[in-house]
Amino acid sequence: MLLALHIENFALVDALTLSFGQGLNVLTGETGAGKSIILDAIDAALGGKVNGRLLRTGTQRGKVEATFQLTDAIAQWLQQQDIDALDEPELICSRDLTASGETVRSRSRINGVLVNRQVIQELRELLIEVTAQGQTVQLLLPNRQRDLLDTYGGKTLLKAKQRVAQAYGDYRAAVQALETREKQQQDRLQRLDVLEFQLRELNEAELDAPEELTELEQELERLAHVVELQNLSYQSYQLLYQNEQGGLAIADQLGNVEGMVKNMVNYDSSLTPVLEMVLGALNQVVEAGQQLNRYGDLLEADPERLQEVENRLGTLKQICRKYGPELKDAIALWQALQTELDDLTGAGQSLEELVAERDRTHQILLDACQTLTQHRQTAAQKLQKQLIRELKPLAMAKVQFDCRLRPIEPTSAGAEQINFWFSPNPGEPLQSLAETASGGEMSRFLLALKSCLTQGTASQHQRTLIFDEIDTGVSGKVAQAIAEKLNQLSQPHQILCVTHQPLIAALADRHFRVDKTAVKPRGQDPRTIVNVTSLETQDSRATELAQLAGGHAATDAIAFAQSLLAQAQTLREK
Repeated sequence: MLLALHIENFALVDALTLSFGQGLNVLTGETGAGKSIILDAIDAALGGKVNGRLLRTGTQRGKVEATFQLTDAIAQWLQQQDIDALDEPELICSRDLTASGETVRSRSRINGVLVNRQVIQELRELLIEVTAQGQTVQLLLPNRQRDLLDTYGGKTLLKAKQRVAQAYGDYRAAVQALETREKQQQDRLQRLDVLEFQLRELNEAELDAPEELTELEQELERLAHVVELQNLSYQSYQLLYQNEQGGLAIADQLGNVEGMVKNMVNYDSSLTPVLEMVLGALNQVVEAGQQLNRYGDLLEADPERLQEVENRLGTLKQICRKYGPELKDAIALWQALQTELDDLTGAGQSLEELVAERDRTHQILLDACQTLTQHRQTAAQKLQKQLIRELKPLAMAKVQFDCRLRPIEPTSAGAEQINFWFSPNPGEPLQSLAETASGGEMSRFLLALKSCLTQGTASQHQRTLIFDEIDTGVSGKVAQAIAEKLNQLSQPHQILCVTHQPLIAALADRHFRVDKTAVKPRGQDPRTIVNVTSLETQDSRATELAQLAGGHAATDAIAFAQSLLAQAQTLREK
């Protein structure tokens, strides 16, 4: 329920605070008095579009703030959004407007927390519902009629609709995948030829390790210089360990040094580390000499292996020139080409598999659509009966209404088009709503439909219902019927209604008069501002009703207004 609305520098309002209550809250006033500004402010506070005309001329900042009663459903939603509740059981939605050149920037807050438009729009759906005669254009559209029927059908129908949307998305994805594969078929065959040739060459190269090229180059150097390596290893061995030329080998000389240092240690133990160094050097020389000797013994000339290495190096270098520049690059490309080939030849889905997937998802879509159709048929039959019941008290006792489902190809919204067929007069055939309903009949149709949507399973949360001149184009008994229907709706719901009908205004639980006045601040030009007055007394309300009824407050008009108020009181007490 909307508790209060605070407005600053918004359109023609400089500063205004309104308090609303339960039941029927009515705004009245002359045409152009500014009643729509109040509704625009509520819309802006809940994320509606704003533009430069909504910021009061000559000001740089404006603000609208709507305070709602906190319900369990809203408290749960706030918790899901990680927005703290206030100390009071209230919810505050505000919108700050700031002039920026020729445009207006705005910031929305919920309980003081900045939020984006998507979040505030989601909250809006839980708080208010607006009905205006201007909606009749949308109501004539089949898609809007479908959405209204789905809303009426409640949670079960809406879940079935979500399953259809998911199934349709899966089906379209499968169709797209199949079409893409078919379009790529020719390019695919050409690409396969290239891949198969490149992979055949790379597979024949038997690529293994990125370091193979370096290792082969080292092996080639060794095989090409076997004789020289044998000679050098033998000469090194002779010098280090066993000199057959008659001179002392390095090991022998180190052995002599070892003996001399040992004698020195006998006289000076501080040379012990030097002795250890000599012993270490001797051991290393001996070990090096023995390893060089073994190395030389194992070396053999191997012309066949030399030829193999040269051939292998030639192959790898050619591969690197074509697919490198490095061997690791060629190996990476080989792996990538193999993956691409797998995708094109069946490691991914084949054409037959894609056809099967399309058919499978299409059948799932058909099944989901069939379930949704059944739910819609049930909802349509129920809506037909209830809407007729709601219309009869609105001076349409012989009305006929039919919610028709016409089969169409499956879409994300189902496999039928919804059309409302309507006959307000006895003896007249049913016709599409767009072809038969007058302005007044459409007003009553909207009101009755709203009454259906706010009852039973269709209404998951109690919201503030806003009716903007729903009574346009009606008078007399029809206006009285609309007034009684609004009064009936106001029992379980809060209603905010802009009206020109005294019959409706008389039933208000709270009545506000909207008017314009020109003020002249000291030293400034006159400015127009919108005033809203809460009519608290019977006399003030009677005067306003008289103005609505006859344009003046003459004695007869006042008497008529007082009689309306008395009738309204009697109706409320029933």
